[in-house]
Amino acid sequence: MIIKNPEFTISAVSPKQYPTDNLPEIVLVGKSNVGKSSFINTLVNRKKLARTSSEPGKTRQINFYNMDGQFYFVDLPGYGYSKMSKQEQVKVGHFIEEYLQVRKNIALIVFLIDIRHEPTNNDKMMYNYLVHSNFPCMIICNKADKIAVTKVSNSVSQLQNILNPLKDLTFLPFSSERKIYTEEVWKEIEKFII
Repeated sequence: MIIKNPEFTISAVSPKQYPTDNLPEIVLVGKSNVGKSSFINTLVNRKKLARTSSEPGKTRQINFYNMDGQFYFVDLPGYGYSKMSKQEQVKVGHFIEEYLQVRKNIALIVFLIDIRHEPTNNDKMMYNYLVHSNFPCMIICNKADKIAVTKVSNSVSQLQNILNPLKDLTFLPFSSERKIYTEEVWKEIEKFII
C-alpha cells in the first residue's frame, strides 16, 4: 500500500478528543522504546511523521495519524518505562485502557515486541489483555536488523511459541532500518481496512 499524504491529526488524552469521522483504526501497542513511531514512519516512507526518541516514555498521549482519509494509525503510549513516576504510569495505563474499552473503530491491534528478547511480564500481561478482549491482533517482532538475517525466522517462531502456542495469530518480523519486511506487514494490515 502506498500512502501519499499521511498527516498527524491529534494527540488525545480523553475520548472527547478522539477523531469523529469513524475511519478504521490500526492501533499500535508495545513497551516504551520498542519502535512504534519508527514503525509508522517506515510503513509510510516518512522520516518524521511520528516523532521518535531514543528516550523511552516520550509518548504520553494517544497520537492519531490520518492515512489518506482511509484509516488511522493510532500510536498508544508505551508501557513499562521504569523512570516514569508511578503516578505517570497509572495515568498512561488509564489512557490505554480507556481507549481500548470505549473505541468502536478499532480494526486491528498491532502489538510490537522486541525480537531480541523474551517477552517481559508487561508484554505477557498486554498480550493476555488483548487476546481476552477479542481484538483482531497481529504481533510484530521488531528490531530484526539487530540480529543476523539467518536467525530472524527462528526468533519469530520462538516468540510465537512463548506467547501464542496455539499459533492462531500472525507473527511477522520487522525492521525500520532494513525496510525489507514492509510488504508482508502491509498485506496483513490491508485485510483489516478494506
